[in-house]
Amino acid sequence: MDIPIRIAAIDFQVPETVITNDDLTKIIDTSDEWIRTRTGIERRHVLSGNESAVQMGILAAKKVLKKSKIDAEKLDYIIAPASVETHAYPSTACEIQAAIGAVNAACFDITAACSGLIYAMGIGRALIKSGMAKNILLVATDAVSRCLDWTDRASCVLFGDGSGAMMLTVADDGQDDILAVDLRAEGQYGDFIKMPIPGKNCPLVEPNEQENMFVKMEGKEVYKYVVTKLPVYVEECVAKSGLKMNEIDYLVPHQANMRIIEALEKRLEFNPDHVISNIQEYANTSAASIPIALTEAIQSGKIKLPATAILTGFGAGMTVGTTVVRLREGIA
Repeated sequence: MDIPIRIAAIDFQVPETVITNDDLTKIIDTSDEWIRTRTGIERRHVLSGNESAVQMGILAAKKVLKKSKIDAEKLDYIIAPASVETHAYPSTACEIQAAIGAVNAACFDITAACSGLIYAMGIGRALIKSGMAKNILLVATDAVSRCLDWTDRASCVLFGDGSGAMMLTVADDGQDDILAVDLRAEGQYGDFIKMPIPGKNCPLVEPNEQENMFVKMEGKEVYKYVVTKLPVYVEECVAKSGLKMNEIDYLVPHQANMRIIEALEKRLEFNPDHVISNIQEYANTSAASIPIALTEAIQSGKIKLPATAILTGFGAGMTVGTTVVRLREGIA
C-alpha cells in the first residue's frame, strides 16, 4: 500500500515567561553581546511554577485539532517526541490523550531529542502508508529549562521551553505531502550530548555514584559533527524526494545555534531569505523548534503557501532527521 499523506495542521505553544540575555547576567558571568554573537539567541520562554511540558503539549494539541477539524475520538495514534517529560510514566502522549479525549488512540513517546519531530513524522508516515492509521497527532514538547545547570553559561543560555504539534491524515486528493524521510543515528557520538537520570541502587548492594540531572554538551564536537554530516544527509533526502535543491522553496532547520544554521545555509547554497530561523526569540526548544519556526513563519507571511520545504534536525544520540514536504494553504 502507498496511501498519500496530508499534513493537515501545525501549531505551537510556549510559556508566557520570558528570560532575556540581560536577565541571565544577574545569575551568571555573561553578557547580551557574548550570547548573541555566539548563538544568535536574545531571549527564551521558560516554564514557571507548576507549568509543565504536558500542559504545553495539551494546548498545542487542541489548536491543531481545531485547525484540522478532526475529532479527538478519531485519532488512531498520539506520538510525543519528548526528551524532558513531566513524568517517566505515564507517557506524555497518554497524558495528552486523557486531556483531549482521544479515547481510541494508541499512545507512545519517542526519545530522539531535537530530531524527535522528524522521527515522529517518519513513524506516522509509515503507519498511514501501511493502512494501520488514518489520523495521527504528533506533539513535540520539552521543558529543557528544568534540566539545566543555571551556573554554566556554556549550556544554560542555549535552551528554552516549548511545544509544537502536527496532524497527519490521509490525503483524499491523492497528493502526498511527505515526499521523503531520512532518519539516522550514530550512537558512537552519544557522549556529545547527554542528560543523566539520577537513581539509587538497592540498599542491599554497593551504592552507585549519583549525577545531577543536567544537560551536558560538548559544543565544539556537536558543531563539527553537524556542519560536516547534516548537509550530506539533507542532500540525500532531497534526492530521494525526486526534487532538486533549486526546486525547494524553504529550509526549516532545527533552531540550535545561528552559526550552525548559517553554515548549513552556505553548504547547501540556499537563498538566505528562504532559510527560516526564529532562534533569537525562543532559543533551542528541542524537538519543538521546527514546528514552532515553521508555524510562526507561515503565520507571519515569511513562508508563502503553497510551498515545498526541507525540515531537518539533529540531536542527542547523535540522531539526525530530514524530510521534504509540501505545505498546503491553511495548515497554520
